[in-house]
Amino acid sequence: MMNNSYKVRSGIIFLCFCLLYTIIILKLYLLQIQRNAFFTELGEKQYNVSFTTNPPRAPIYDRKGKFLAMNKDSLAAFILPKKLTSPETLKPFLKKHFPHALERLAANSDAHFMYIGRRLTDEQIRLIQESNIADIQLLNEPHRFYPVPAAGQIIGLTDIDNKGIIGLELLFHPSLAGKPTTYSLERDARSGHFYFKRKTTVEGKDGEALYLTIDGDLQFLAHEELKKTIDHFAAKEGSVLVMNPKNGEILAMTSWPDFDPNDTKQIDMAHTKNRVITEEYELGSVIKAFSALAALEEGVVTIDEPIDCENVKTTYVDGRKINTVTSSITGLVPFSQVIEKSNNIGIAKVVRRLGPSLYTHYKKLGFGKKTNIQFPGERAGFVNPPEQWSKQSLFSLSYGYEITATLLQLARAFCIIANDGRYIEPTLNLKQPQTMSEKPLFSAQAITTIKQILENTVLQGSAKKARIQGYRVMSKTGTANILINGQYSPDDNQYTGAAIIEKGNYQRVIITFIRQAAQKNLYASTVTIPLLERVAEKMLIHEKIL
Repeated sequence: MMNNSYKVRSGIIFLCFCLLYTIIILKLYLLQIQRNAFFTELGEKQYNVSFTTNPPRAPIYDRKGKFLAMNKDSLAAFILPKKLTSPETLKPFLKKHFPHALERLAANSDAHFMYIGRRLTDEQIRLIQESNIADIQLLNEPHRFYPVPAAGQIIGLTDIDNKGIIGLELLFHPSLAGKPTTYSLERDARSGHFYFKRKTTVEGKDGEALYLTIDGDLQFLAHEELKKTIDHFAAKEGSVLVMNPKNGEILAMTSWPDFDPNDTKQIDMAHTKNRVITEEYELGSVIKAFSALAALEEGVVTIDEPIDCENVKTTYVDGRKINTVTSSITGLVPFSQVIEKSNNIGIAKVVRRLGPSLYTHYKKLGFGKKTNIQFPGERAGFVNPPEQWSKQSLFSLSYGYEITATLLQLARAFCIIANDGRYIEPTLNLKQPQTMSEKPLFSAQAITTIKQILENTVLQGSAKKARIQGYRVMSKTGTANILINGQYSPDDNQYTGAAIIEKGNYQRVIITFIRQAAQKNLYASTVTIPLLERVAEKMLIHEKIL
């Protein structure tokens, strides 16, 4: 019996050991085979760490290599809500000086990290340092600094994380920001302080600097002159554009109202618009330069042909009422004087000979289509097509109504005249020069004649104040009523001045624009042409053109 009992006990012990080994084998199978991937990943998390670094945002330069946008360090303050050591001191301080941060802390008390404030002012930094609150820590962060605030509407802005949000900072964000680099580190899993091996898992790329055609000094000078004119006439809006017609490069482009890109706390986003590109207007009589060019190109008029302007301010042409502000022209005058004196009656009588071909020539000049400049928010403008014309449309189009254009489109069209009929697109990117079309869009005779007319407009017409001694200046003015609530208001006007300035091989196109001056009974000849002359003089001195 004892022998049998011993055998039973031995069998039970054996079975227990077999069961135990089976459990161990199953456990090892689960750990090492079935759940291998899970525990491998868990182990790697204990000793493998990955982190990402962003390259510095690339700068933006003007044509001479001067900074228009650069990086500058600022201080941010942060806390670790889950590890606060003295909340009884921290919270009253936040309530007094950073109330919004206290609200965020109350809503995110379990967060591992929280900003109190970023891009701190000197006063905020002083308050934090003097508080001696251990829970508040300071951190260096890069942010954008703009040495030429007058170029803010071109350059744009970045947000608090240095990401482009408007202007060229937005358009070129991917190339300016570059690509981040991701690293993998092995560390001591027990202490977490010792690192053994670092490997690049994602190769990054430095940002690419952007070189603009803008001349930062000329941009500043043009902006200063624009602001003087705005203040003098108490106007609501204005712009200046300077362009090289030979290569399409924009040298200065400024608008008002403006903003300071280095002070983003109280920015009116409407003031960040680059109105030269993003706004379109009915520009009035400045468009006569192109209706006259179309008439000359079609051969329906000559420079000396007598045109009856009737010596009145109001008349009827083909049953349509035509108003003109210029009644100094008496009876029959040469066609050149119709443009020089900016007479609506005379140009209306000429364009009725053109018919729908006027529309064709406007489109050929680039009106009604974008310039394709690299800038967000460009407007295409509009030219009323013949199939939508009323009996008034042809006349309205001849002196700048029923056609809307950006100031950049206007400059592009004047560049065609400056380039003897050849077409070139405007550009802001110094590394992407534009190519002028080989074939002229207009005949040499038509271009020569319109240049002569525009020069005479300066010598004896509405643009006399654009004269610059020693230079050939060709100019046209435009004074237009503004459409308000479906009616053209005689008391709300916009004034445009456009000019080509030449000396030898030197050429520039300048556009000046002022909208809604407080003073009444004004004309472009007394508002935008003097501005144009001052900008031109500053430009010529700056560029040392003697």
